[in-house]
Amino acid sequence: MTTTDEITLDIDGKSVTVPAGTTLLEAAKQIGEDTPTICFHEATTANAICRICVVEVEGQRVLQPACIVEAVADMQVQTRSEKVIRSRKSILEMLASSVDLSEAPEIQTLMDDYDASAERFPDAQRRNIEIKDDNPMYIRDYDKCVLCWRCVQVCADDAQFTYAINFSGRGYETEIGTFFDQTIPASSCVFCGQCVAVCPTGALKPKREMFIQQGISPEDITVMSSGRKKRKKRT
Repeated sequence: MTTTDEITLDIDGKSVTVPAGTTLLEAAKQIGEDTPTICFHEATTANAICRICVVEVEGQRVLQPACIVEAVADMQVQTRSEKVIRSRKSILEMLASSVDLSEAPEIQTLMDDYDASAERFPDAQRRNIEIKDDNPMYIRDYDKCVLCWRCVQVCADDAQFTYAINFSGRGYETEIGTFFDQTIPASSCVFCGQCVAVCPTGALKPKREMFIQQGISPEDITVMSSGRKKRKKRT
């Protein structure tokens, strides 16, 4: 028996009852359907930017982003219809055509799951942004950025309330940056590290991790970070 605070809908042919206000993403989880996401993160506000979580809702002309659309009583939803799969595959192929996804394992897994080809758009213009190395804590490699907005959100109202970074530019030229293109130390950044923690692609990377990948020993990294001269080994 349901209460007035619950609604029942159909997802992939299965009936599910959820509290009113539940998103389709959350409702699908209750029947074991793991809807793919990129921009969505449990610690940030859902904004439906990437559109990889779209589902097909009966009666709706366009696919609906499951991360923000709330379940409605008697709604008929398909999470893996032909139209949904085709849309997700195209989104992944467009990302791969212009962004370096080499350090985005979750997206690479989605590419395999949806049989998406990184070669579908060979004439696409790839992002080519100089690596920004302007602070002692992390680097910004925006060739790898998919503009998921997670870093901006945790820097703002979702966590830190620092507002050090935001979107800049328009269209294809859009990228994450500081106000007036200041360096990170000159911005309001407090080096909390939350932006790095939520980045899904390696666009923001701790310098220690970068140095280790380059083959530099942890001992040498400590010396570099502290500014001390390395002691000579006694003979």
